[in-house]
Formats: sequence, structure tokens, C-alpha cells
Amino acid sequence: MSDNNINSDSLRLKITESISSQKRKTVTVLSSLLAVQDSFHYIPDEAIEEIAKTCKVTINDVWSVASFYTNFRFTPPGDKTLDVCWGPSCHINGAQKLITQAHKLLDIEGEGESEDNKVTLRYSTCLGACAQSPVFAIDHKMFGKLDEDKVNNIVEILKKD
Repeated sequence: MSDNNINSDSLRLKITESISSQKRKTVTVLSSLLAVQDSFHYIPDEAIEEIAKTCKVTINDVWSVASFYTNFRFTPPGDKTLDVCWGPSCHINGAQKLITQAHKLLDIEGEGESEDNKVTLRYSTCLGACAQSPVFAIDHKMFGKLDEDKVNNIVEILKKD
């Protein structure tokens, strides 16, 4: 979802709907951050303010929780996510060379988004498919026993659409 097309009032409305739709008896800063990230796949700046209002805390209180957890992101992700495993099994079986290849083909340095925002590349310490190593995943769909040709095919899939 691209928030560039959503005006601020509409964005705030969607954020407050995310926060208020929680099924918990007690709404907390953390539960609200999780609800917003589930809805938007990241935490828009406006969400920090809305969570502070809802939870009756300061913006700094919300930021202190949000910045503590590494799973929260504060920029919109790409349309598709490529998780690249660099865990022990994948590493031993040549993942680093394949990760470097993916970086070059997608023109992404390290973790992050492609310039066209079609792809978010993320590192994973384990994708849970060690017997299939090296492994990449596109939006949680696993691709194992990778080699250079298979990585080329994965990148082609990512660049479609």
C-alpha cells in the first residue's frame, strides 16, 4: 500500500481504526504499534501521534517503545519482500555469494528497498529450511537449493509487475 496517495486525514482515520479494532481488553502502546504495523506493514509518523493520544502518553513514550523493538519499521516496505538467509547452513552452502548477486541485480546495498520500491531485501538468520540451503523467500514463499541461475530467476520474479 502506498501512503503517498492517502491524504493525512484519511491516513489518520485508518490508523485510529487499526488501534481501535484491537480485541484486547487493555490497549497498550505496544499492542497499538503492532496493530498499526499489521495494517500498514510499517509505522507511519502520524501513528506515533495517534497512539500517544489513544494511550494518553507522550510522543516520546511511544517512540521509546517503538525504537526498542527491531521488528518495527518506519518507512514503507517495497511491494514484495525478499528474505535472504545467511544462517549457518545457508552460509556454509554459499549464501553469501548469492546474496551479493541479489544485491547487484536489484541494485540494493545491504538491507533496504530498491529504488523503484518494488522490493525490500531483508537478512534473516534462519528461514527454517536448512535442509534446502541456501534459501531465499519472496513474501514467505521459499526457494531452496539455490544457485546463480535460480537467483537470476528469483530476481526476474521480483521485477515483474
